[in-house]
Amino acid sequence: MVLVTSYASHAPNTVASVDIPDSALTRTITELVRDTEPPLLFHHSSRVYYWAALTGKRRDLRFDPELLYAGAMFHDVGLTPKHASAHERFEVDGANTARDFLRSHGIPEQDIDTVWTAIALHTTPGIPQHMHPVIALLTAGVEMDVLGIAFSEFTDAERDAVVRAHPHPGRFKEEIIQAFYDGIHHKPETTFGNVKADVLADKNPSFRPENFCRVIRASAWPG
Repeated sequence: MVLVTSYASHAPNTVASVDIPDSALTRTITELVRDTEPPLLFHHSSRVYYWAALTGKRRDLRFDPELLYAGAMFHDVGLTPKHASAHERFEVDGANTARDFLRSHGIPEQDIDTVWTAIALHTTPGIPQHMHPVIALLTAGVEMDVLGIAFSEFTDAERDAVVRAHPHPGRFKEEIIQAFYDGIHHKPETTFGNVKADVLADKNPSFRPENFCRVIRASAWPG
């Protein structure tokens, strides 16, 4: 894989001066995720790649676009019934799915570890931005698409181009919250210590999130 800082202006799948590398790996990823995820998540994941790559260009970071694309496209597959485990965080399910896929395509373990970590940490604020560019950029892309973080740092033309290629529906905010809930409500214990506990609390008034202080006080240690 080749690290890049710029993209050819006429490359396949070019959107807002960013392209998806035209490789067998990325084409297979696109087909797999399109067949696995509902359109809401597929288009969300696609937009995440473009926001992430645009952020990388703006920050002048060197990153491997294939690895970033793999992270972006697999980051939410853990919400789907096909890839959801009974007891792991959905982020870990997505990371494990990406790892298995990349291993089956002969990707070096170091690169696989980078993608695994990027997906596993994409809902853990405050840490990814200090790590490998692929890890930092995946979280930045997710934060832009879901939370609107750094919205004003993208030009109108960039936002319009990405949304034209992968529509951002008018009810996206409520629909993505529902998609998160649908993917995790069967294993509420996995939301301890992460933002998805807020999703369960929003959708299920009877949900009582675990409390870190309560866990400490209930531990086996005396005192």
